[in-house]
Amino acid sequence: MYPDFQYLIQGLFGIDAPEWLSIFKTFGFIVAMAFLACAYTLTKELKRKEEQGLLTPEIISEEIGKPASPNELLMAALLGLLLGYKLGGMFGNWKDVAPNPMGYMFSLKGNAIAGIIGALVLGYNKYYEKRKKELPDPKIKKTALFPHQRVGEFLMIAAVAGFIGAKVFNAFESWDDFVKDPAGSLFSSSGLTFYGGLITATAAFYFFSRKHNIRFIHLCDAVGPGLMLAYGIGRLGCQFAGDGDWGIFNSAYITQANGALKTATIADYQRTIQDASGYFHSFGGPDKAPHVSVIAPSALPRWLFAMNYPHNVNREGVAIAGCMGEYCTVLPVSVFPTPLYEAIVCIGLFFVLWALRKRIRQPFHLFGVYLILNGLERFFVEKIRVNYKYDWCFIHPTQAEIISSVLVLAGVSIMLFYKSKIEDEIVPG
Repeated sequence: MYPDFQYLIQGLFGIDAPEWLSIFKTFGFIVAMAFLACAYTLTKELKRKEEQGLLTPEIISEEIGKPASPNELLMAALLGLLLGYKLGGMFGNWKDVAPNPMGYMFSLKGNAIAGIIGALVLGYNKYYEKRKKELPDPKIKKTALFPHQRVGEFLMIAAVAGFIGAKVFNAFESWDDFVKDPAGSLFSSSGLTFYGGLITATAAFYFFSRKHNIRFIHLCDAVGPGLMLAYGIGRLGCQFAGDGDWGIFNSAYITQANGALKTATIADYQRTIQDASGYFHSFGGPDKAPHVSVIAPSALPRWLFAMNYPHNVNREGVAIAGCMGEYCTVLPVSVFPTPLYEAIVCIGLFFVLWALRKRIRQPFHLFGVYLILNGLERFFVEKIRVNYKYDWCFIHPTQAEIISSVLVLAGVSIMLFYKSKIEDEIVPG
């Protein structure tokens, strides 16, 4: 696996990569790519709906020609202070930062000199930019701001609200680990629950769209395909970094001392789980670890059925013999690579939604289809994933199974019962 860019460069090109590249985490980079992919598709869809007359611009008034106000200079300086303080500290102490960049970003650590320089640079830049546009007689300018021009704001809302929701819901999903280390769980760079982010980001989008007179139902239709694509790309991040979202154990393969997999007999598997009993303690003991034995067909690659995630970013498993560094663990028994399955399925479902977007005339119905497809995909993959299960008498669902079931029901309800009463909202055929 490739927990950071040092491992990624070494793995892809077989060369020794500089150690400072370990600051940049593979999962974070791929998640950023997922956001950009969603932003691209969202922009295209918002523009299309604007051309159809379904979304209209907001008229905003702006006073131009004024010099920079004290508040503007202060905000620019504070931003420069924060960026300089954190980035200066990051690159000046990269060895301490690399194991947990997210924890560093939320800490009080940084470089004061770099912070002061950053404050001066951005503060002066704000002053200079406003000075260039200063007029003897400032005036009010009215501008039409279209929804597609707010995609940057949508991304910021999704990033902040989504991260908070993803962390909070992950805490409930992995409650035992959260209780042991609440701060470490909340501020680590791993451990994100997609549905938590989806719920909180959707709520934030609703209030933002109402504030700026953007029809929420059309916004939902516009963002649905991009959300599916972003989820698929994000799961590739889980796969490449080894973020822990893998499936149950495939006892047909066990890990050798050097980290490589080999085919196992029942006796080999039993011996392996006993030798690694410390790792299996979180499952209630070696004999309680969920597993099935599936040998990969000769016509298909083994990694579709069995992976042991060496050098995974969560540092789960047992030690790899002779390995030196931050990420020297590997799962003792192979697991089903469910992040890869989800990535393939969801990227495929994106193309389905992209093809349907011009064929569904009722507003909000495309988002209903998204909810159904997303919920079904996640519900079924949960059957072979390892997650905390709630004890509800005769049923034992995971958090994702509960939420995915609700999403499917919500999607079906939208398709069956939501009909726009405004003729102008019907998507042109």
